Order: sequence, then C-alpha cells, then structure tokens
Amino acid sequence: MRLVRTEDAVGQVLCHDITQIIRGVTKDAVFRKGHVIREEDIPVLLSVGKDHIYIWENDETMMHEDEAADVLRGICQSEYMRATPPKEGKIELIAERDGLFLADTQRLRAINSLGRMMIATRPAGTPVKAGDKLCGTRIIPLVIEKEAMAEAARAAGETPLLQLKPMRAKKFGVVTTGNEVFHGRIQDTFTPVLQEKLAEYGCEMIAHEVSDDDHARITRCIRGMLDAGAEMVLCTGGMSVDPDDKTPLAIKNSGARIVSYGAPVLPGAMFLLSYMEDGRPVCGLPGCVMYAKRTIFDIVLPYLLADVPVTADMLAGLGNGGLCLNCSECHYPNCGFGKWQ
Repeated sequence: MRLVRTEDAVGQVLCHDITQIIRGVTKDAVFRKGHVIREEDIPVLLSVGKDHIYIWENDETMMHEDEAADVLRGICQSEYMRATPPKEGKIELIAERDGLFLADTQRLRAINSLGRMMIATRPAGTPVKAGDKLCGTRIIPLVIEKEAMAEAARAAGETPLLQLKPMRAKKFGVVTTGNEVFHGRIQDTFTPVLQEKLAEYGCEMIAHEVSDDDHARITRCIRGMLDAGAEMVLCTGGMSVDPDDKTPLAIKNSGARIVSYGAPVLPGAMFLLSYMEDGRPVCGLPGCVMYAKRTIFDIVLPYLLADVPVTADMLAGLGNGGLCLNCSECHYPNCGFGKWQ
C-alpha cells in the first residue's frame, strides 16, 4: 500500500475500510475496501479525519487485512460455526447450534504472542446458544507478510483451535441420602432443584431413591440406577466430613473411578466427581447446590452433557475465578465465576 494526500487520491483504490464514528448514532464504514475514490468522496474523507489515506499497490509478498483475518478464521473454525463476511478487517465466528464452547488456550496464546495479529474468544468452557458470538479475528496493521500468516498456521497445527460440542439431554437418577430425610424428619427439597436445573437442558429424571446413611444401601441405589439405564447419577447429602456422611465411600464402592473429592470453588468445595468404566458420571453434590444460584455443578454440568471428560487438573484450574461473588443480580455465565484456566 502507498500513503497519499487525500486530495490526490481520486481514481485510486482504497485498501481498507474507512470508518465513521458518531457517538450514539453510528459506527460503520462510509467506504469499503476496493472502493475507487471519486472527486465527491474527498470532502467525506476529510470530514472523518483522513487527510492522508492508503491506496492499494499489488505486492505478492504481502497479504491484505481481510485475507489475513480469513487465515485466522480458518485456524479457529470447526463444526457448527459460521463465519461473518470481513468488516473493517475483522471476521467473527458465530455458533450455529447450542453447545459447549471449547478453546485450546495454549495454542491461542502462542498465536497471539506472534504479534500483529489477534484472536479474541469468549471464555472457554461455557455453554452457548445458537447465534452467540464465539470469537473475532483480525491483524493489527492493514497488510502483513504472507510468511507471518504462514507462521501462525504452523503454530496452530492441523486441528482447529475452537470446538463447539453438542450437549445431549440425558436420563439421570438421583440418590437422596441422609437419615433425616429417610425417616421423614425433614422434606427432600434438593431433588426438585436438580429436576428444574437439568430440565433447562432437556434432561429427564428416570429414578429417585431415598437412602439412610448406610453406605452399602447407597451403593446399591447407585448400581440399580445404572443397571436401569441412567446415563448419570447424582447423589445428594452426606458429602461433608461428618462421621455419619458416607456418600463418598458409597460412590467409591460402586466401582466408579474418583476424579476428585473437593474442588477449589465456592460454593461447591465438597463436590465429588467420578466416572464409571463406561464413562457415565456419578457425582456427589454438596448442599450448596440446593440453595445457591450458581455453584461448581453449573460449571461442570455442560461438560457432563457434552461427554467431555473432566480431569483433576481441569478442576484445579478453577481456583482462579472460583469464588462466586453472589451478585444481587446473577449474570452467570457472563461473569468471572468458574472460568476454566
């Protein structure tokens, strides 16, 4: 590209969009890339502060911002995403269906560390709806060396940086534990909360058992639900360190592989996550899930429904941002709570 005085640019080709910003009214391009400048365009260009402009000169070693943004788009895009047309050098990816949004943050950082280019995403690990914006890509200058974009492609590797995993409505069972509920001393108010929460994802409760604090009985309830076709079992009650709380032992004795008992999240520290050999999750839910608006369970649940395994290392990474601030008006997941590191 070549820099010229605006008054001398008649007949030349713009190599980038010219944006006009009027506060509270508009922010849009008055002229698009590729526009051939006319005499009557000069006052408009001057009015938006363009005393000098860049015009296009072909150079086989360079790449225009729109083309470069498309390279970054290709690095990111995978199934169930659509790309917007380039606008002011930027391309965005939009979700085509509901799902769990994932990003390879290490490769994302590697590309953004190259300089003069950027990929900005929404936080990974959060559920999204069809039509939600997932990311934006652009380069910082108007043109960039083709070799620089080739370097970005090499840093990205062969698989897309971003994924949108469909979540599947699952049939689940609930084991309510505790002598106080089993003997009718108090009412079970936990199970209706779970039914309502999972109904948001289309899930159906196919079994519900109430057990006393006998760990062998709790184990039989878990196994019975799995044998009956439950795709996920949730155990409530008995998750603290009191001597009568036997739910963690019962889950272990069911044959489940314990991923973690405890998570660096408040509310939700006493959460237990385990998987059966066939991948079906069995969770021990702390009491906060019954009364708190958002907890560890809201963070992990989309992964369980998308069949994306959760590891102990992933849970450990929740500590930074794992403290819910209990805002008077909850905006989760559009807040800092529970972002996977």
